[in-house]
Amino acid sequence: MANQLDLEEQEQLDQLKHFWKQYGNAITWALIVVLGTFAAWNFYQYWQRSQASQAAAMYDEVERVVKSADAAKIDRVFADIKDRFASTTYAQQAGLLVAKQYYSAGNIEAAKSALSWVADKSSDPGYQAVAKLRLAGVLMESKAFDEALKQLTGSFPPNFEALVADRKGDILLLQGKKKEAIAEYGKAYKSFDERTDYRRLVEVKLNSLGVDPQSADGLAPEGKK
Repeated sequence: MANQLDLEEQEQLDQLKHFWKQYGNAITWALIVVLGTFAAWNFYQYWQRSQASQAAAMYDEVERVVKSADAAKIDRVFADIKDRFASTTYAQQAGLLVAKQYYSAGNIEAAKSALSWVADKSSDPGYQAVAKLRLAGVLMESKAFDEALKQLTGSFPPNFEALVADRKGDILLLQGKKKEAIAEYGKAYKSFDERTDYRRLVEVKLNSLGVDPQSADGLAPEGKK
């Protein structure tokens, strides 16, 4: 009986050896790939947390330096956060913050540069939209109307569409394009929630152009009035 068991065990062992010889390398490499992917994912998660933590600390430094209004330090810390953490939202927030400081200090070119960087590099549609709207405003004040309108082309998140239309209306009106300005203000008026103060501001702009958006045909197309 013992011999029979020994023979069965030997046969099973031989089958296992044959199986491993035939498929062992494939199984080993599959395990290496799976475990390697798992390790890489864990490392990536750790790296992401580390990047976010360091970027947050550097953003705090940007805030501190902006309050000091030291132009040289602002330039340095902003360049640093862009170089090291460009892909983080902290860097994009820093761009908007320093642009505001540059603008307040009268450094318009630096403000445009910071806003352009956020508009071009941001992976967050919201920050990108804010940067484009602010940049369009700065360009509008510089009378670079065509450049300002370029910033407002393309797609924007739905909650920014009313603001974009309003800003387009401002630019078009300054270009003397009253009809086109009214059309954009009309889009903005219809898009804003009726409870917002901004909608009332757009209504004032339309009223000043001889349009009553609350009337039945106030914003109707030309042929339907």
